[in-house]
Amino acid sequence: MAALRTPASRPPGLPAAQCGYPELLRTRVRGLPAVRRLRAEPADGGRLLRNGHLLTLSSLLTASLGAVFWLFATSWYSVRDVGLAYAVVSAATLLAGFGQLNLNDVLIRFLPAAAGRRPARLVLRCYLAAGTASALAAVGFLLLIPRLAPGLDFLRSWPAALGFVAGTAGYAIFVIQDGALTGLRRPGWVLAENGVFAVVKTLLLLLCGLLVVRSGILLSWAGALAVSLTVTSGYLFGRALPERRRQRHPDPLPTGLLRYAAADYLGSLFRLSAYNVVPLLVLNQLGPEHNAYFSLAWVIAYALFQVAWNMSASLIVEAAHEPARLAEHARTVLRHNAALIGAGVVLVIALAPWVLRVFGPGYAAEGTTPLRLLALAALPNLVLDVAIAVARARRRLGWAVGLQGALCVLVLGLVTVLMPVLGLTGVALAWLLAECVLALPLLLTMRRWLPERRT
Repeated sequence: MAALRTPASRPPGLPAAQCGYPELLRTRVRGLPAVRRLRAEPADGGRLLRNGHLLTLSSLLTASLGAVFWLFATSWYSVRDVGLAYAVVSAATLLAGFGQLNLNDVLIRFLPAAAGRRPARLVLRCYLAAGTASALAAVGFLLLIPRLAPGLDFLRSWPAALGFVAGTAGYAIFVIQDGALTGLRRPGWVLAENGVFAVVKTLLLLLCGLLVVRSGILLSWAGALAVSLTVTSGYLFGRALPERRRQRHPDPLPTGLLRYAAADYLGSLFRLSAYNVVPLLVLNQLGPEHNAYFSLAWVIAYALFQVAWNMSASLIVEAAHEPARLAEHARTVLRHNAALIGAGVVLVIALAPWVLRVFGPGYAAEGTTPLRLLALAALPNLVLDVAIAVARARRRLGWAVGLQGALCVLVLGLVTVLMPVLGLTGVALAWLLAECVLALPLLLTMRRWLPERRT
């Protein structure tokens, strides 16, 4: 998607010939601090939207290539194998989310203010903490599989167990890298990182399919993760962080980082549970076949959820640089994303049966209504995500934790009640109801948590 940044060599809306900048740029005046700032800074939230669009493009690219990946997977593997593989990936991402201690969001919030050698040290410590904690969480999950997810008992063999632990730890670092790149204002590399992961994953799946490898879905996921981690870490520590070290930054690293991280982590646990426990509930109650149908609908709809999350991440980064413009930027995000997500929802609702039919008639028959309901849930989710981002930027962590905790309780509670009665439709309806219950009060009280800018 094209960047919204206006050319820094002239004011927005004026042709270059009318603004006198060619003559200006041929003089020494361009060396003045005010002119350098004009050239360096996008006008009126341009950086906010540009970075948010690049992050969103990364998610859309990942979702599109992910759809190709699952198209091949559903063509070469049985519905049961697809359902089990998706449950394993969901478990690994859930445990990685627990184990990475929400340090990706900490990097988004605090890395913009780190100076000197501290950015590299901060990222390395996050790598170590996230990798270790995620590996321990994966080991604990394997020990409790007979109670938590008996359908995944095949993971208890030594080769599968080692791969599961390594993949979980690797995915935690993968998430940390996204936070580091976002905090460094390098959203283009978030796009590159996720693109490498998606492309390599698909290519490896093709290879496994040709070689008739039974566990090809999981092996391709793990292999692509290893390649992406290697490439992105090389860029981070070889170029991005050294360049950051050479930049002057007037602000010291903010105090209270550990306190912020601990509180924010609690909120992230609630959000992760809502996202990743649901597929395990579907697997245990409806079986691997229905989990495959649900997983594909969720993968497609989740791209719309990611639009709101990505722009909120950009909002937090810009709030670290310009705290006084937080409310203004937040309203810009709400207006911009409402139109963007709304258009996406209309497309998904209209095209859902035809898109799912590509993967097989069973996916279209069982997944069309859930996909439409999940897509609709992305609209109220926008309000929730912006409210959480504003609370995190202002360090009102109790509010952010409360919203995410409420989402988790509502989603899991409604899924437990509606799934036995309505099946997969009940699961998707639970998401829509939970998001609406939270978004409506936030809309009605917006003037309190997002006051108008006073001039």
